[in-house]
Amino acid sequence: MTLDKYCHETKVIRTKRVFPNEINHFNTLFGGVLMYEIDVVASVSAAKLCLCECATVSTDSVEFLRPILPTDAVCLESFISWTDERYMEVFVKITTENLRTGQQQLAATAFLTFVALDENGKPRPIPQIRPSTDEEYALYFGGHERARLRKERRKSTYAIADILTV
Repeated sequence: MTLDKYCHETKVIRTKRVFPNEINHFNTLFGGVLMYEIDVVASVSAAKLCLCECATVSTDSVEFLRPILPTDAVCLESFISWTDERYMEVFVKITTENLRTGQQQLAATAFLTFVALDENGKPRPIPQIRPSTDEEYALYFGGHERARLRKERRKSTYAIADILTV
C-alpha cells in the first residue's frame, strides 16, 4: 500500500546559468535546452513521490512566456500537481533572474505526465498527492480537466500514428 504525500514533499528546485553554447541565433536560450532541464527536474519530483523509477509519458505543454537571455540565471521549480491511480502530473515553473539587475520574472511553465515503474519496467500504482498551498490547490483542481484533454490528445495521436508509414 502506498501512502499519500503532500505536493511540497515532491518539490525540486534547480538553478542554472545560461552558457554561450546554449544560445540560439536570437541571442536567447534554445527552447530545447530548457525542455531538457524541465524533464530533468520533473523526473526527480516523480521519483520523490513514488520512490522508484519513473518514466515520462508526455510533455503536455511548455508555455514560453518570455525569452531567456544570456545574462539570466534560470530557476526551475517542479512538484507533483495531480495524480490518479497510474499517472502523475508534474508542474514546472521557470523563473529567471537577471544577474546584472536582480530583476526576476516568470519565463515559462510546463506540465508533464509520468508513470511509476515496477522492477519489471511495468506501470504500477502510485501514491496520491495532496495540495496544501493556494497555488497547489489551483493546479490540483484543474488536474482532472487536463487529464481528460490528455486522453483525447493521446487518442488523436494514436489515430495519426496508425496512418503513418515507418
